Amino acid sequence: MAAIEPSGIESSQIEPFSIEPFRPRATDAELEDLRARLRATRWPDAPEDAGWSMGTDLDHLRELVEYWAEDFDWRAREEALNRLPRFRATVGGLRIHVVHARAKAPTGPVLPLVLTHGWPDSFWRYTKVIDLLVDPGAHGADPADAFDVVVPDLPGFGYSDAPRGAPLDTIAVAGLWAQLMTGLGHPRFGAAGGDIGSGVSRYLGLDHAERVVGVHRMDAGLPVLAQDAPPLSPEERRWLESATAWGAAEGAYGAMHRTKPQTAAVGLTDSPAGLAAWILEKLRAWSDCGGDVERSYTRDEILTGITVYWLTRTIGSSMRMYRANAAIPPAQHARRVEVPSGFSIFQGDIVRPPRAWLERVANVVRVTEPPRGGHFAPFEEPELYARELRDFFRPLRSG
Repeated sequence: MAAIEPSGIESSQIEPFSIEPFRPRATDAELEDLRARLRATRWPDAPEDAGWSMGTDLDHLRELVEYWAEDFDWRAREEALNRLPRFRATVGGLRIHVVHARAKAPTGPVLPLVLTHGWPDSFWRYTKVIDLLVDPGAHGADPADAFDVVVPDLPGFGYSDAPRGAPLDTIAVAGLWAQLMTGLGHPRFGAAGGDIGSGVSRYLGLDHAERVVGVHRMDAGLPVLAQDAPPLSPEERRWLESATAWGAAEGAYGAMHRTKPQTAAVGLTDSPAGLAAWILEKLRAWSDCGGDVERSYTRDEILTGITVYWLTRTIGSSMRMYRANAAIPPAQHARRVEVPSGFSIFQGDIVRPPRAWLERVANVVRVTEPPRGGHFAPFEEPELYARELRDFFRPLRSG
């Protein structure tokens, strides 16, 4: 593992950066322990015909857990993930897991692009789009649209270290990503993401504008209105009301994460069935699946994302980031992103903001509403999502 000093920066001004190849492999004992826990699940009761109305449908979960214990082949999924160019980079004192995939057969300038995921996922969110972005010519698109793709796991998610002290907020992670991109040799780059990753991308555009050619987001976050903000338009007021109603009906998980994440972390770290219930319900509710989660994901795909959480024991540390983000000062929310910004508001996503709000918070140069896809659009509709990124960043490549 060799230390790298980014060019153009005095070594006294940066924290040491190092990187090494990374191919994680679960032990046989870890997998056997997982299967034993799944087989020994102590199930709760449920009201007759409750379905999904009170949370995860118990019958659906039982079938998934049985498949996880008896038929799911983690070794095959692990091997597939390890065919990606995976690394662990030490940046800001943390080991950050990152996929760093170089453009293949480009015919023009290559734009580096950092993609940031959210919760409850990891680099898993972007695994289907990486090849579409690095090798567009092989998928019927223009080779000139090739990217160098960087997909890190957020600190405390997936295979990245969790901070030993207080969790990091999206502002701090944006600073880490700026260091990461420097260490990887990318002085100028694009930023894209959704959910928590939308916030990280926003702060890259705010705090590192001299390096970011453009910011692409799938949402604008939950609305936070500054006290001295201009009056809301009628469509913004309606959106604010709908966001408040959504929070009342669907936001209990977020309140737990912001306030007492360690309480839930005990059960979710100890019980794989409990972990699956916590994540599966969100995959179903936030995806464009019409209430049938397996319309958007196979069982193997669902369980790959959940198993990453299980093996890395990161459900607790991932939830703690909500607590950090809740403490971001209101003045930070009032800042407007002035670098060119684009939004793809997918039809099946949650809390979809109107154009007026997007114009309020960013220098908007492009807004689209793709006809399919939800909160996890890069996984649900990878071809559509890749096209959105190509179209947005195409005129910014020489910027």
